[in-house]
Amino acid sequence: MFVNAPRIARTAREWLSFPLGWVVVPLLCFVALFCIHLWPEWSTNPDLSHGFFAPVVFALLLWEGTKTGTPRWLKASRLLWLAIAILLVGALAMLALAGLLAASVGWSHAAVNFALALVFTAALAAGVLVLASEPVRAVPFNWTILTAVVLWLLAAPLPAGTYARIMLTLQGAVTSWVLNSLHVLGIPARQSGNIIELATTSVGVEEACSGIRSLISCLYAGLFFAAWLVRSPARRAVLILAAPVMAIGMNFLRSLALTLMANRGIDITGFWHDATGYAILGVTALGLAGMAALLGPRGAPVNSAVVPASDSPASRTGVAIFATGSAMLVALGCTFAYLSRSPEPLASTTPEVAVESLLPAQPPGWQVVTAPDLYRFSGILQTEHLVERTYFRASPSRPVQLNVYVAHWIAGAAPVSLVASHTPDACWPGAGWVSEPTPDRQVILETGGRKLPVGEHRRFTHGAAPQHVWFWHIYNGRVINYRDPYSISALVEIALAYGFRREGPQYFVRVSSNVPWEQLHDEPLVREIFNHLDRVGLRP
Repeated sequence: MFVNAPRIARTAREWLSFPLGWVVVPLLCFVALFCIHLWPEWSTNPDLSHGFFAPVVFALLLWEGTKTGTPRWLKASRLLWLAIAILLVGALAMLALAGLLAASVGWSHAAVNFALALVFTAALAAGVLVLASEPVRAVPFNWTILTAVVLWLLAAPLPAGTYARIMLTLQGAVTSWVLNSLHVLGIPARQSGNIIELATTSVGVEEACSGIRSLISCLYAGLFFAAWLVRSPARRAVLILAAPVMAIGMNFLRSLALTLMANRGIDITGFWHDATGYAILGVTALGLAGMAALLGPRGAPVNSAVVPASDSPASRTGVAIFATGSAMLVALGCTFAYLSRSPEPLASTTPEVAVESLLPAQPPGWQVVTAPDLYRFSGILQTEHLVERTYFRASPSRPVQLNVYVAHWIAGAAPVSLVASHTPDACWPGAGWVSEPTPDRQVILETGGRKLPVGEHRRFTHGAAPQHVWFWHIYNGRVINYRDPYSISALVEIALAYGFRREGPQYFVRVSSNVPWEQLHDEPLVREIFNHLDRVGLRP
């Protein structure tokens, strides 16, 4: 399977000419396209700020693995050609999946970007197998080269479901650890979701404070240092395993320090929050670099002999398979890019029905509070047509609270799945709400003597405060079936159902209350609200 042989010296012209160039040039184009596509994500997503270093790290590891790494080559065989073909077929299949997902959520969505990262990594691995074949002997098959390929996956965003599960797990763990530490220190505190309530203030362990940012960055750094500085496989494993432990531990210390500062009356927003975040990333990276230097002295390179290039042609089988697969990837990518091209400019940005008119502003017998700051979410939601009103009324048993939220997207403004991804299931847990088991997750509610379309029902608690939540997603005048925004299969189902079209206007309606529906359905206010919502498609 493996052959140990000297490296072959090649000129720059040989690297770019046939047959070697038919592998190297497409790979360079793939690297450039992938970096261009992910550049906006690296610029706006703090979790992926290390992505700016990805091209440099890739080049360093290629140089290290090619010049001083073990010169291990793969025997030319049918098994090798089959492995290359399987990687390219897998890349084509994943690119097709990415195109279908893009039809639902757009090319910038995390699931699409991760699928494209898998496409890129599979194509890169196939190219490496060709270049590492014994007749070619261009890039050896060793740990350093493999790490250079795999690290691209950590430069892409994780799918939303995976990200949320990891984030929520870390968020809950860090909150509990900080709370236990405060009790050990004799500081009274209690936990409510991801909120720590102190005697004089409250501290929330937000998404950024969960540790997922430092976890991804430090795992990236650990893999890089293990490939660049460490030669022993066992020591590499120690360094890689130490990276997430150090990241989580340092983030816990940061959260504890900020909580102690807040307990002393120090304002931890702004400077202290950001300064401690950057500090733990820097300290952890330096710690990993120092640990790598201790574990792995570079020593002398193994079998570093180099021989001149021979006149015998490189194996054209692997090159032909890779060139054919690359051409198919380019053709399929261009097809999906054309199908999902941006729609024509919108003729109007004014909705047919103003969302403010759907919710009564001053119903008799109720106090009303209209949310004044919804527009801060416009960038995320990709719409400015938002309204949320909370109605309060005293009652003999307990006060009744009714909250109604309506968001509207004019035709062509957003794909269906982008709207479907902003549901209570996705957003409320991050704000400290805990989802309770709900046997009737889909319900047909009644009000004013008429049945409403099938809606989603959830129950959340925040401390002792319960909330019953009902919501509907309306597309082109009809309520559509709910899809799990974290499910890849559900996103593909949306793509197959709605394709690459965005012509339908959309509404998202959420109703929540501290009392069950049985106490609300006969309220004149509720009947009036749903009579108004009938105008936008919330009808049987």
